[in-house]
Amino acid sequence: MATTVKKRKSKKPAANGKPRKPARAKRSPKPNQGELACQLAAGARIKIIGLGGIGCIVLEFLGRYLKSQRQLAGVRLVLVDGDNFEPANDQRMFFQTLGNKAEVKATETLKALAPCGVSIVPVGKYVRADNIRALIKPGDHVLLCVDNHPTRRLVSEHCEKLKEVALFSGGNEGVDPPHERGVYGNVQIHIRKNRRDVTAPITEFHPEIAQAKGDLPGGPNCNELAVSTPQILFANLAVASAMCSAFFAYATGNLHYQEVKLDILENRLLPQLPLPKDTVVPQMAARK
Repeated sequence: MATTVKKRKSKKPAANGKPRKPARAKRSPKPNQGELACQLAAGARIKIIGLGGIGCIVLEFLGRYLKSQRQLAGVRLVLVDGDNFEPANDQRMFFQTLGNKAEVKATETLKALAPCGVSIVPVGKYVRADNIRALIKPGDHVLLCVDNHPTRRLVSEHCEKLKEVALFSGGNEGVDPPHERGVYGNVQIHIRKNRRDVTAPITEFHPEIAQAKGDLPGGPNCNELAVSTPQILFANLAVASAMCSAFFAYATGNLHYQEVKLDILENRLLPQLPLPKDTVVPQMAARK
């Protein structure tokens, strides 16, 4: 059976006699990158305190975000943790080698992000009353990923005295049936500028932090903190994601809330304590 070959229709010339160009497919409009541009100042100092189940995840994705912001100059990422990695925690944490968490993670992150213009500095110490002034300074961006209220209280009270600081504190409950299922978590944000609170300190709406008692990790009487309460990996992941999202909102000038509450079992993530519409959340000053 013979087949017929359809002839292609010749294109009509344009009015000027030249052949017509093929029509281009319409492109979808590009997103407004200006609205989501990073506004961090040059020389920004970002400090992750606590490199456990939450801190390790925050470090991995925050590090890649900072690497992508090639226009930023002199960014310093400081890792603070006085603890050593224990193989028993490998269900929630990924460390390639044993040793101090800050030092091991600094080495691993430098390899993972290389080449990268972000400097990574390990500080193998716990945050305590006698060193907090050296570890958290005015103008710092602090991502607090610890698992105990006494440290949160210490950091909060210190930040309330600084001229300017951006504090993001995240945590989730442990698995302690029947009272705690391990599925709930939250993130609190305290921004301070020109000695004024732009958002509330993390102790204001959380008496469990404001009234926290007990020894700090690394202290002489901290045996009760030696064994971590079991936690659910996905709760750690959800809190770390909420912390990174809050930091991104802040860094792009789009932060409109002071806290986030989440429940992984109900798949809920809810911003809390909205800021007034005319509130401008300022960035930290440029560092030298």
